[in-house]
Amino acid sequence: MSSQSPAIEFRHVSIGFDDKPALEDISLRLERGRMICITGVSGSGMSVLLRLAGGLLRPDEGQVLIEGRQIEGLDEQELLALRSAAIGIVFQEQALFTGMTVYDNTAYRLDEHGWPEDEIQQAVGEILSFVGLDEDTDKLPEELSIGMRRRLEFARALVGWPEIMLFDEATSGLDPLNARVILDLVIRARDIHGISSLYVTKELHEIPYLADQCAVKDATGEISIRSIKADKVDESTIGEGVDKCSVIVLEQGRAVFSGTPAEFEASDLPVVLRLTHPASSAPSSDAYIPDPWSQSKTPYE
Repeated sequence: MSSQSPAIEFRHVSIGFDDKPALEDISLRLERGRMICITGVSGSGMSVLLRLAGGLLRPDEGQVLIEGRQIEGLDEQELLALRSAAIGIVFQEQALFTGMTVYDNTAYRLDEHGWPEDEIQQAVGEILSFVGLDEDTDKLPEELSIGMRRRLEFARALVGWPEIMLFDEATSGLDPLNARVILDLVIRARDIHGISSLYVTKELHEIPYLADQCAVKDATGEISIRSIKADKVDESTIGEGVDKCSVIVLEQGRAVFSGTPAEFEASDLPVVLRLTHPASSAPSSDAYIPDPWSQSKTPYE
């Protein structure tokens, strides 16, 4: 596989279930170290797209390539090996092992793939420090808060630093402050570790945050989350420039918008306006909600 190939590429991908189309003619390129935010109303095909990107489904038509390898040409063992080595997935549903400690939950995938114990300890220690759970290694999931359990989900997916991350409504069910913590972890993974990601969300206020904020490491190794615009961040400190985020809108299985977050916010396409400016007379659970975060508050740890 070529290091120049996109992390993930869809070429005219379609898939259906029970003779009903779920996605139709989807093409996208997730470049390395970049992020695509995918949004739309419920049932538009966002989760199906993520499962295709993770090799959990195979398309009926078109091609899905992961790091330059076409998944349709791989047998189940080859696909499992590629997915395990290259991809971390955070699903909306909790998938923790309730009878395992924080450490064992995090180490599970590495242990299953035969990593040496000393390398597992190093990788688990690093990722638990990254998500702020390094002092909770012996706790069971039931002893953790909701926000801490969500960070443990991230640790399980990020351990070993996969090249690609897939996020399915990663902040679902969290209060705004804990959601902010999770988004900052996503940004740090992207900017500090160069992880490529597909980020599904119906919380539209998350998109400008992910686009405007960046993670910067100073000379002492301290990492901070800063606004690219407000703080005039030097682009050389965060890799290949600041344009690391784009947006795709799905409607009834089709990609009806693709562009930058600024273009998304300014778009007058009817499908985008229905998301960003829903009619006041027709409230919807998928309606745009103004950013509830206050920059003056500090997220809970």
